Amino acid sequence: MIGGARIYLNRWQQAAVAVGSAVGALLDPRRADLIAALGETTGKPAFERVLERMKRSPEGKEVLLERPRVVSSQVSHAWDLPDNTFGAAYARFMGSRNFSPDDRPPVRFMDTDELAYVAMRAREVHDFWHTLFGLPTNLLGESALKIIEFEQMYLPMCFLSVVGGTTRFSEKQRAVFFRHYFPWAVQSGRQCTDLMCVYYERHFHEDLEEVRRRWGIVPAPAIAK
Repeated sequence: MIGGARIYLNRWQQAAVAVGSAVGALLDPRRADLIAALGETTGKPAFERVLERMKRSPEGKEVLLERPRVVSSQVSHAWDLPDNTFGAAYARFMGSRNFSPDDRPPVRFMDTDELAYVAMRAREVHDFWHTLFGLPTNLLGESALKIIEFEQMYLPMCFLSVVGGTTRFSEKQRAVFFRHYFPWAVQSGRQCTDLMCVYYERHFHEDLEEVRRRWGIVPAPAIAK
């Protein structure tokens, strides 16, 4: 399913996978496969709501119809765009961290192909959101983005990730997060457009600051070191 094999689980099996994934992800936050499994086994109602919103949105409906994928073969042209564009900013974000858009784990635990695509889309646009909100990929940045994702999709996994992430903060990081990042992320996630209904690939050539204004996105606050 979306690059992997569908696995059917009953409710008890879903609960077991969810608990095991949550424990494993807390022990090793680098395990993207466990975080993905947690999101799928706890997030079906949230993904169903996102699917309905996408069906009601003209642009979201086009995304569902054409099912674009954020993989190298479909987004590599971003590296050739002018510096001021959204696509070029995304390319810089990925290149500076040596990230590949092909590294996302497949969706395995969704009941239908349509829900599987929504779950995969949410996973693949994560780096677009990093770019748009100007968030780093450190613990503070990832935790802040999970708050935005929760405000946008109400995925339990996002809330659990923030709880798990904040337990690993130093005292100084915790103060910075709750003083600056947390209130900004809550407000930003609520005030911006429905980000799951955006056909990002069609806006690669547009000016980064212009798309931020159009979508109501306020970049992360600059924190003095």
